[in-house]
Amino acid sequence: MSVRGKALLIGGATASGKSALAVALARRLDGVVVNADSVQLYRDLPLLTARPDADELRMAPHRLYGFLPPDAPVSAAVWLDLVLPAMRAVWDEGRLPILTGGSGLYLHALLHGLAPVPPIPDNLRAAVRALPHGELLERLGAEDPRMAARLRPNDRQRLMRALEVVRATGRSLADWQDLPRHPPLPGLRAAGLVLLPDRALLRRRIQARMAGMVAAGAIGEVRDLRRRVGDPLGLPIAKVHGLPELLAVLDGRLDESSAIEAASLKVGQYAKRQSTWFRRQLPGLAVLQALGAAPEALAAGLGLARAL
Repeated sequence: MSVRGKALLIGGATASGKSALAVALARRLDGVVVNADSVQLYRDLPLLTARPDADELRMAPHRLYGFLPPDAPVSAAVWLDLVLPAMRAVWDEGRLPILTGGSGLYLHALLHGLAPVPPIPDNLRAAVRALPHGELLERLGAEDPRMAARLRPNDRQRLMRALEVVRATGRSLADWQDLPRHPPLPGLRAAGLVLLPDRALLRRRIQARMAGMVAAGAIGEVRDLRRRVGDPLGLPIAKVHGLPELLAVLDGRLDESSAIEAASLKVGQYAKRQSTWFRRQLPGLAVLQALGAAPEALAAGLGLARAL
């Protein structure tokens, strides 16, 4: 049976076992794991971004992992430009794309399309991205109070996007987001699931994973990144969880255990937001309150693939 035009999607909270499930399904379905996680697009910080390790890469083919430089902006639009040709290449191989990641907006964009915002002039974009963070918050509050109230104050990427859109178009990004959207792959047959295990279990896994990252050398890869780029917190890669805390360890402002605790707390809060977002924004994906390594997760994924 042809797999062209079909895709399996695996979303869910961070540390829920999405990658392990994707690899297991790829092995059973002759599939290819395709990245749908914003920070795993970057070539730097493979430990801290929980990129697939050497064993996982040997077990199944992977696409769109670890190739962008740390100063490259990433967004749902950028990802769509990358993933659509990647999916077509997988179909040309006669294989099933299995898209996995915690960036729910990316999966939503694939299924439903993006707001039709006109292109932003390069000079305007550069001017917005050069603004200090405090001034960025002030300008957005004055020029687009709706988006300023909607966005988190520390989400620099989305703040910059909102300001550049209102300056380029004279309309709030919220207005553009309310316009009709068109799926980028009409006729795509996609099914998927969302891993949302018990939150207490997830918090323990997040803390254990962060500790494991540090033990495996995450501080060293942060040190190497800073040596090459200066202040990584001024670059798009700054969204990587744990990066500020490990920089604080290098500066002597935090000890390792305190950094692990602080980073784990932030990741746990992020995982909670992910859970809420997936339930509300992608109700078409089956919710599974299990880890990716659970037998019922594999069975559910195989069942969805058979139904495509």
